[in-house]
Amino acid sequence: MTSPHTAAAAAAALALAFAAGAAHAAAPAKAPMEKCYGVALAGKNDCKAGAGTSCAGTSRVDYQGDAWTLVKAGSCTTIMTPKGAGSLSPKA
Repeated sequence: MTSPHTAAAAAAALALAFAAGAAHAAAPAKAPMEKCYGVALAGKNDCKAGAGTSCAGTSRVDYQGDAWTLVKAGSCTTIMTPKGAGSLSPKA
C-alpha cells in the first residue's frame, strides 16, 4: 500500500514530465538564416543598410543594394526583384 504523499509526488512528477515534453515540442527549431542584399522594400530592411543608415527599417528605396534582410539560408540568390536576384554581398 502506498501513502497518499507518495502517490501525490508520483502524480506531480508525471505531470511535470508531460509539461516539459509539451514545452519542448512546442518550441520550433529555428531554420538557418542568411543576409540577403537588394531584396528589401524601403523601410523594411533588417539592421545596418549601408552609409547613412543605422539599423532596421532605414533603407530609403525598394531593393537598395546595400540593405539586407534575413532570409532562409540558401534562398537569397533565387529571390528575383525588378533589379535582379538577391545577393549574399552588398550590391553597388
